[in-house]
Amino acid sequence: MWSRARESAGQVVRGVLMGAADVVPGVSGGTVALLLGIYARLIDTVRAGAGVLGALVRGRWGEAGHRLRSFDWWFAVPLVVGIGAAVVGLASVIDDLLADEPEAMAGLFFGLVGASVVVAWRLLTRPSVGLVLVALAVGGLFFGLLGIQSGPVADPSALALFGAGIVAVCAMLLPGISGAFILLMIGVYPATIGAVDDRSWADLAALGVGAVLGLALFSNLIGQVLDRWHDPTLAVMVGLLLGSLRVLWPWPAGVGVISRHAEETIDGTGLGWAPAADLWLPALLAVAAASLVLTFSAMASTTGDSSRSR
Repeated sequence: MWSRARESAGQVVRGVLMGAADVVPGVSGGTVALLLGIYARLIDTVRAGAGVLGALVRGRWGEAGHRLRSFDWWFAVPLVVGIGAAVVGLASVIDDLLADEPEAMAGLFFGLVGASVVVAWRLLTRPSVGLVLVALAVGGLFFGLLGIQSGPVADPSALALFGAGIVAVCAMLLPGISGAFILLMIGVYPATIGAVDDRSWADLAALGVGAVLGLALFSNLIGQVLDRWHDPTLAVMVGLLLGSLRVLWPWPAGVGVISRHAEETIDGTGLGWAPAADLWLPALLAVAAASLVLTFSAMASTTGDSSRSR
């Protein structure tokens, strides 16, 4: 019993680390899971949970009961508790910073996502010139498309949050891609952080239902796509990350991360430049954030190499 309690406590701590990563754009909870040595178990557990939901939807109660009895509850429940605690604990801090320091936060996020480009590229098994061209083409197209958007969605509908939950939860399963980054990219990150901070249960329910449905529908598909087209899929992801840097450019005022509480909202995603006196803090945070992500990536790579050698 003591060993079970100790294992559960360890999973809560791992969940806190994953939740802290997932709530910040650019840092992938999947990368943290890889670093902590639980990525394979996480994917297996998610697939098992999707199997339970699939059986329930099809009305196969006996099969659902069998799957529930064999589900890895001792792993899943403490991990979810830790993730939830981290998200709730950090939401208020991030929401205030988005309102008070939009340029600094944009610089921070820019560094996180920029470093994630390197992390995601390193996951390719056989990099090639063709994959570089794919990443650059996707990145250029996405960069251009983001130039015609008007910035974050101030008050997204329940349907929009539902769809955001579906897309973001899939990204959370992938090393190198952050679910929070996806929310930021589609303009609902400030509203999501605000919903957590304000305990807006209707909005959180829409996000949660979308996340559960996304897990049920796409967890197996993600695994199959990565198994079959691993390198091309990651090259496309790298391109999306590259193109998304337009949203995170700190000047003017980091339109991609304007808080829902900000008094001013800058339309469009034009690329400006700041006076020299205003450059240092966003640039410093970008470098620090990128260094942190690359350090985590190096640690995860070392952990993976040592586990394979054993």
